[in-house]
Amino acid sequence: MHQNIKNIAILGSTGSIGTQALAVVKANPTLFKIQVLTAQSNVSLLIEQALEFEPDVVVIGDEDKFTELKEALKHKNIEVKAGINALCEVVVLPSLALVLTALVGFAGLKPTIAAIKAGKDIALANKETLVVAGDLVTSLAKEYKVKILPVDSEHSAIFQCLVGEKSAIEKIYLTASGGPFRGKNIEFLSTVTRQQALKHPNWVMGAKITIDSASLMNKGLEVIEAKWLFDLEVDQIDVIVHPQSIIHSIVQFTDGSMKAQMGLPDMKLPIQYALAYPERIQSDFKRFNFLDYPSFTFEKADTQTFRNLALAFEALNKGGNMPCIVNAANEVVVAEFLNEQIGFLQMSEVIETCMAKLDFVQQPGLEDYYESDKQTRIFAKELVTSI
Repeated sequence: MHQNIKNIAILGSTGSIGTQALAVVKANPTLFKIQVLTAQSNVSLLIEQALEFEPDVVVIGDEDKFTELKEALKHKNIEVKAGINALCEVVVLPSLALVLTALVGFAGLKPTIAAIKAGKDIALANKETLVVAGDLVTSLAKEYKVKILPVDSEHSAIFQCLVGEKSAIEKIYLTASGGPFRGKNIEFLSTVTRQQALKHPNWVMGAKITIDSASLMNKGLEVIEAKWLFDLEVDQIDVIVHPQSIIHSIVQFTDGSMKAQMGLPDMKLPIQYALAYPERIQSDFKRFNFLDYPSFTFEKADTQTFRNLALAFEALNKGGNMPCIVNAANEVVVAEFLNEQIGFLQMSEVIETCMAKLDFVQQPGLEDYYESDKQTRIFAKELVTSI
């Protein structure tokens, strides 16, 4: 066995990021060992993964699926746990080197904090953790001297552009594909269906992030995340639409020079970079050919039509628990849109109403975030019901 093998926990191993991370691990068996796998409810895939990768521990979030998981793995030397508290227990295992948080939404916050306090480096694919409690999480990372390695392609791009740089950032440009509805107007968006919104032109992702991408909320959440990851002011962050999705983001330095990170749209690349950091390891990923892309184009993001991006900037400017409110309201409306309970444009309306009506806390602590999240979800669901 490779002497520098890195023990990894994957929180959310059955989702899009989790399964791609396992593909990276499988391709590099001398570099990585899976120690922990967790899933919320996809027990059949979790069983399959556990049998293949033989981790020390598996956790199923949905406690009703515990017996099925336990039964399937009874002949293996694998510990089986269930529930949210179990997630926080497994990330502190002494031999773990890295925790990949690929859970969807607010659920990622608690285990990420537990892992940081246990001194584990974090490969962060759960942007909501920094959206909700960026101040708290980045302060803890400094205090416990852990690295937060971004897995989002845009933040990974910025992170890669900054390696070896000592000069200050003047500005960053997060690139957006524009999603499936780029260039469409309000009239068109008022009638779009779930099926249309789930057809992303360039990326294959989970349902929630695909809807967020269609509404540009994904970019809004990335703006908030970038502020905390790279210690930026709001006016140092810009969003530019780049439909080809080859330039993943750009850093502009104080001398006016710019660096961009480029590559084909494939999440395995930023995942592999985070897992192997600070090394770059070989891959057989498809290579980019300039001649296949004779032109790159760029457009201004349309925040009039896609209100969510403007609302995210507004929340970031306001600070406090406002990004937490936006995130919770967005999780509710996306779920309701996927259940065909509300229209595409009504998602922004509900989020905006939550921002206006819910209690604002200027300097929230962890309990304030939990309370804000809870109250926002209740209120947002009431709003959806009244539509």
